[in-house]
Amino acid sequence: MSDSGVAARRLAIDALERIDRDGAYANLLLPQLLTESELDERDRGFVTELVYGSTRMRRALDHVIARHLMRDDVEPRVRAALRIGAYQLLFLRTPAHAAVDATVGATPKRARGFVNAVLRKVGRDSAEIDWPNDGIRLSYPTWMLTRLTEDLGERAVPVLAAMNEAAVVHTRADGYRQDLASQEVAALVASAHGDLVIDLCAAPGGKSTHIAGRGATVIGVDLHEHRAGLIAQAAADTASSVLPMTADSTNPPLRPGCADAVLVDAPCSGLGSLRRRPDARWRIEASDVGALAELQFALVRSATTLVRPGGQVVFSVCTLTDAESLGVDQRIESELPELVPEPLSAPWEPHGRGGRLLPDTFAGDGMTAFSYRRA
Repeated sequence: MSDSGVAARRLAIDALERIDRDGAYANLLLPQLLTESELDERDRGFVTELVYGSTRMRRALDHVIARHLMRDDVEPRVRAALRIGAYQLLFLRTPAHAAVDATVGATPKRARGFVNAVLRKVGRDSAEIDWPNDGIRLSYPTWMLTRLTEDLGERAVPVLAAMNEAAVVHTRADGYRQDLASQEVAALVASAHGDLVIDLCAAPGGKSTHIAGRGATVIGVDLHEHRAGLIAQAAADTASSVLPMTADSTNPPLRPGCADAVLVDAPCSGLGSLRRRPDARWRIEASDVGALAELQFALVRSATTLVRPGGQVVFSVCTLTDAESLGVDQRIESELPELVPEPLSAPWEPHGRGGRLLPDTFAGDGMTAFSYRRA
């Protein structure tokens, strides 16, 4: 086994342990650990695959590993090593001698015999696994599979399978990295030079800077000061006319009717962005969806106050639940009749009075959006 191979797996085990035990976020923790490491570019990419993949496929890995455990009290670091090793065997199809030997070498000495024995059994069984259900096979919480099956029907399994693939990094012409679905949302905002656009949920600033790039002045609002700082940094990096504001987006200190357009890219359950956020599927609870739908409607109501007659409101969520999309739009139709829907064109698939992007056919996040004109 090479020293770099052991070092890469040791760093992956470090990250996985902190994500699972301490609740660290993979997208924040891993870049920090990689920067502090002495690994070369190839090994850094391998660590990223191990950490994101093992986190994403945690339920499937634990199912296979559990068949070869004689006890449940496996300490977090050892369990992380087992998941890292099993991920290589089951999903990367790494040869058993390489996957097992290097992972064992990265494991604490006291547990190497145990990890070696379990992983060799996993390797022998990897060719034929009898998955008891799609939730375990695809590695999603049962409630999530159930909810999306109800809302997406026969497309649920292909969509969930697509979100188990590694995300592709997309870079705009101005150098800003932004998922394609987010770029499509920003493109829905019909802004031009001299327009004033309010982005009510702007952090980290990607959509605000995208809109400002067409000549509009954008006020980017966020509740938290440190997140408003992210908007300011994005504006500086892209030389965009974005003005950060720290305020409650449901009641910001802005003049009613001042905006030509308002974007509400609302907080949501994030079920459309799971391939970029591997740990999110284990943090979201079914009970979150209803509360988020209430907040989403409150934000659209705020946007309705801020936009001028004839102006545009765009409401989007990077999720796939009907409660956070069609359900919110039903309330808009009933309680905010001055918002008149506009049809969305390709690549948006028709969805009620709006449109959606699904990851099984679109090379980006799952996203739902609605565009309205204020009468």
